[in-house]
Amino acid sequence: MNTSKALVSIENVSKSFGKQHVLKEVELEIYEGEIFGLLGPSGAGKTTLVKNLVGLDIPSKGAAYLFHEKLPSLQLIERIGYMAQSDALYGELTAKENLEFFALLYGLHGKKQKQRIDEVMQMVQLSEHVNKLVSSYSGGMKRRLSLAISLLHQPELLILDEPTVGIDPVLRKSIWEAFYDLKKKGTTIIITTHVMDEAEKCDRLGLIRVGSLIAVGTPDELKQQTETASIEDVFLFYGGAHHAN
Repeated sequence: MNTSKALVSIENVSKSFGKQHVLKEVELEIYEGEIFGLLGPSGAGKTTLVKNLVGLDIPSKGAAYLFHEKLPSLQLIERIGYMAQSDALYGELTAKENLEFFALLYGLHGKKQKQRIDEVMQMVQLSEHVNKLVSSYSGGMKRRLSLAISLLHQPELLILDEPTVGIDPVLRKSIWEAFYDLKKKGTTIIITTHVMDEAEKCDRLGLIRVGSLIAVGTPDELKQQTETASIEDVFLFYGGAHHAN
């Protein structure tokens, strides 16, 4: 597989837990500076795939490469921002204390640390809640704080597992504007979602169903190939062949 332009290369990756096949021979390349969406229903294998990309999980078969380096690799940790589906936050600490803790893990100190905390909290519109205990945050606020933490160290690659779940539509729009700004600065973003209108906002999409990658392309390409009007219809088109499974 040609990995010259690819920031991420997934080569024939399968993952099984006992007899359950969660990923089946996934082949995929993701390029520098694009917003790539992994679209699929819950349980399709999206989270397992991104966990393989951050080195939290190891494939049963095949290999994944980031920045031309085989995973898992400790050296890559600082180049990746990862936001898990469940918020890994300390409820008994304030948002600021959470941010300071993670900033130190990324080697951010002093002025630079304070500047980045201010910037990321502004980006997710939580600046006025920075000194509140995280246990008092709503679910949507916790999602936004998790996103802020993943952005602290200005990673080259951002991997976000359903980042906007539980976030109201107005805020979701501003978070997507922040994604576009990051993309302009050269950040590559991988997002998992099952929200169709978010899928339309991605540069390219990978449709994943029952652990298999069933189609890859820009939203327009996928609609043209299937002669459909929406990404939802594209998914139903490809899904039709799988209903028998």
